[in-house]
Amino acid sequence: MLEDKKVFIFGYSGHAYVIIESLIEMGYSIEGYFDFEEATVNPYGLTYYGFEKKVAVQEIVKNSLVFPTVGDNVIRKKLVHFFEELRLNQFTVIDKSANVSKTAQIGYSTYIGKNTAINAQAKIGNGVIVNTGAIIEHECHVNDFVHVAPASVLCGNVTVNKNVFIGANTVVKNNISIHEEVTIGAGAVVVKSIVEKGIWVGNPTRKYEIK
Repeated sequence: MLEDKKVFIFGYSGHAYVIIESLIEMGYSIEGYFDFEEATVNPYGLTYYGFEKKVAVQEIVKNSLVFPTVGDNVIRKKLVHFFEELRLNQFTVIDKSANVSKTAQIGYSTYIGKNTAINAQAKIGNGVIVNTGAIIEHECHVNDFVHVAPASVLCGNVTVNKNVFIGANTVVKNNISIHEEVTIGAGAVVVKSIVEKGIWVGNPTRKYEIK
């Protein structure tokens, strides 16, 4: 197996399982994982190398690839910055079933999941998840550390700023923008730009106020 096909993953639970299967289908070898503690369930028989903050990651990983396999935006952001600091070899994972335009731009440590569509001139940042069955339409700009959950649809020319979570089955109208650090609840319909942080829910979306 070539060195550039060897991958160490960071995080080993549900979301990681999806990425692992994409990697295996693409011919990569999963060399092992790093996490806070060793997993009690190990369905892929992976070797545990410890918590990345407490072991010599560079000596273990060497020239192999690394990938953040966690769904949480905050943790994934920390991992990507950690990789950058150590100058580890990051890359992009695009599942074989994804339909990605040749004119789309996709950053590193980003996962493009099963049965997704990324259309013409779309720009996807670093550390992004475009999850199962999601659609990113033409000229959308999805910034760093965003998670677009399963079956969500971003219509054309949508801008999603950093650290946003878009819940499953959300639809975002064309030509609008979403403020950074926004969480959009599952099944929401976004018809106007969201211009402040917070949790937004419903059809049409409204800000959720915790009572």
